[in-house]
Amino acid sequence: MPEFKKSTAREYFESIVIAVILALFVRTFVVQAFKIPTGSMEENLLIGDHLLVNKFVFGPTASSLERALLPIGAIHRRDVIVFKYPEEPDRDFIKRVIGLPGETVELRQKKVYINGTALDEPYAHYLQPAPSAADLQEVTSFDVRDRYGPVTVPPDQYFVMGDNRDNSQDSRYWGFLPRGHIKGKALLLYWSYDADASDYQPADATGMVKRALSVFTHFFTRTRWDRMLHQIR
Repeated sequence: MPEFKKSTAREYFESIVIAVILALFVRTFVVQAFKIPTGSMEENLLIGDHLLVNKFVFGPTASSLERALLPIGAIHRRDVIVFKYPEEPDRDFIKRVIGLPGETVELRQKKVYINGTALDEPYAHYLQPAPSAADLQEVTSFDVRDRYGPVTVPPDQYFVMGDNRDNSQDSRYWGFLPRGHIKGKALLLYWSYDADASDYQPADATGMVKRALSVFTHFFTRTRWDRMLHQIR
């Protein structure tokens, strides 16, 4: 009986199919690429930074056996996470975890307090100085950039904030983040491109072609080489 032998075309086809399946698995369950579109995380993450997001580290587990065997991590304060924006789940946001379930969060003169204790935040960036206590007593408006709370974070939810505290749409404005909306932890900055502001505005097909040509033309001059392969903290 003659030995069965696959044709070269079939071997190539099977290899391509396997590669596509593995790529889809990695894209769906393990890692996701994410681009920073706004300045809410400056000065740590800049517009045009391209990140890899570890989706596996916060993945759901169905049993205690899975939790024991799989390298699933807990969500900690200061983790930089990507999540589905609660008010528009089709959009992805990136912020830093500040308040954990059961904790009391409060802002006084832009300073964050957790359970009454001031939080050390070397990553926080401010566009305006904090108002004095006298100024806060004189104003009648309530600016959540200066003072907020106290509020208690519910079970299975988190309080998240952008590092650019005076220019971030975060939990101060739309509330707590449910655990189920979290997609993963920002892991690595693999490329950073200093694009024009127009590159992030909606465009038709012609505009998209022009953007692609601009990136190709200015790849070397606008790439922020000093930010390549930085671990995100």
